[in-house]
Amino acid sequence: MNSQNIITIAIDCMGGDFGTSMTVPAAINFLQNSQHQNVNLLLIGQENVINESLQKFCDKNILQKFLDENLIKIIHAEQVVAMDDSPTLCIRNKKNSSMRIAINAVKDKIANACVSAGNTGALMATSHFVLKMLPNIERPAICGAIPTTVPDKCSFMLDLGANVDCNEHHLYQFAKMGTAWARAVGQIENPKVALLNIGSEEIKGNNVVKNAAKLLKDDPNFVGNIEGDAIYHGEIDVIVCDGFVGNVALKTSEGLVQTLAAALKQEYKRTLISKFGAALSLPALKRFKNRFDHRRYNGAILLGLQGISIKSHGSADVVAFEHAIEHAYIAAKNDILQKIQNLI
Repeated sequence: MNSQNIITIAIDCMGGDFGTSMTVPAAINFLQNSQHQNVNLLLIGQENVINESLQKFCDKNILQKFLDENLIKIIHAEQVVAMDDSPTLCIRNKKNSSMRIAINAVKDKIANACVSAGNTGALMATSHFVLKMLPNIERPAICGAIPTTVPDKCSFMLDLGANVDCNEHHLYQFAKMGTAWARAVGQIENPKVALLNIGSEEIKGNNVVKNAAKLLKDDPNFVGNIEGDAIYHGEIDVIVCDGFVGNVALKTSEGLVQTLAAALKQEYKRTLISKFGAALSLPALKRFKNRFDHRRYNGAILLGLQGISIKSHGSADVVAFEHAIEHAYIAAKNDILQKIQNLI
């Protein structure tokens, strides 16, 4: 790997719904952010396509500066993982894909982290296969940030879809990994941890959740159970559940936000008076939109692996993907793998 002071991030430029038209400008925008010191990027994918995007979306002087300073390196990949590819077939037959090469770069310590907006199942399976698990961790978990009603505060939720069926030991490990992530990313020294359940009482829930609560009872950060309506209150920093529950909760929430936004637009356009009201409330609406803009929370980490692998939404735009790269940078800078090992 490069000098310890330099963080290298491998980017699967071909992944996602928009490919290089989204990933490449996001990478350039990330490098232009003055807060990101001592970082360089590996742009992995079909070389000619990446070069075309660099020429199309990036300022020539800025691009040349980054190339001269070796902040950008293009690595050619012959294959591309499609969004509907089978994870098993990707592991067997797409060893030269941009996704696989990005993950291999982390394994070979050429990069500190990798980011992809590609096929979630393929990224999960390939990351697991290539990077392997950390000691004493049985399964990886997808951990993502979610907005809350507390200004400038988010909570972290896991698992968001990696493991449909879990036992109490898996949930216990998720809680520990989520604690480490909240400390590293959220800068929360003693994050409050809770199990997502159908009731806050100890007697509620299935046996897996009840037994997980028993394992966590001596953890000073564990505060018990919460129900779904408390996910966005901001009182809990780390919300733990299995991947089935987490994914359903996440997708339901995203759908609700889209529905409310569409309904609000319809109501504002209904009459002349409501249109006038919309104009008056425009500043507040913009602040509200920015506060709950899902793009700010894009980039979920696959916790539990012997390497940092970040999953971006497949439909991410440039702003959202830049935030995913940001999460990879923060994870590497804060040595998240060592912090997880210290807690397990």
